[in-house]
Amino acid sequence: MKPIKSMTIRLSAQQAEELNTIAAVDGQPISQVIRMAIAEHIEERKRDGAFQDSLRQRIERAQHMLLDNQN
Repeated sequence: MKPIKSMTIRLSAQQAEELNTIAAVDGQPISQVIRMAIAEHIEERKRDGAFQDSLRQRIERAQHMLLDNQN
């Protein structure tokens, strides 16, 4: 089993109320609704070509930084 990390988020009163309503209607805990939304967002970003290009550029910059530190 992977380690679990606790996080805290701040929501507007309206977001909290809407989230509570969605969780109640779906019969799920709020935490599960949040985890599902995050998982969907992550998968969407992984499929986004522009995001992937930006990610590759960031990785390349970090690799250059590491190589520069070794010299």
